[in-house]
Amino acid sequence: MTSDRSVSATRAIAAPTPVIFNLLADPREHARIDGSHSVQGVKSGPDRLFLGATFAMNMKIGIPYLTRNVVVDFEENRSIAWHHFSQFVWRYDLAEIPGGTQVTESFTYDKPWAPFIIALGYPEKNRRAMEASLERLEQLATSSH
Repeated sequence: MTSDRSVSATRAIAAPTPVIFNLLADPREHARIDGSHSVQGVKSGPDRLFLGATFAMNMKIGIPYLTRNVVVDFEENRSIAWHHFSQFVWRYDLAEIPGGTQVTESFTYDKPWAPFIIALGYPEKNRRAMEASLERLEQLATSSH
């Protein structure tokens, strides 16, 4: 789903909510989850994220770069979100459903500098990458329990 200033994708995953949340809360797993292939690996940060935690990721979109992120929402087994310097928020919301977990990944780009992101076509690129990320998350979560 894409709105004026956010994009999201949702997937039902046949895995327990804590298994999925633990994958998302471990920044070392983010490169394995990322469907855009831009996350290359963790540069620094804790083994498990928490509210206020900071972590840096090696990234690559054409050229390598580094992002420094701060966790702005963390509710065990329910939600986790972070942003980097642009203040755009990456978020995962989890809800238990019969047989597993519904996972929604979203990206909110509601800052005044968002037209640049929109002009480059990133909302649609992000939506497709989110669908791939949720598929990869499902593979990891269902193979780990």
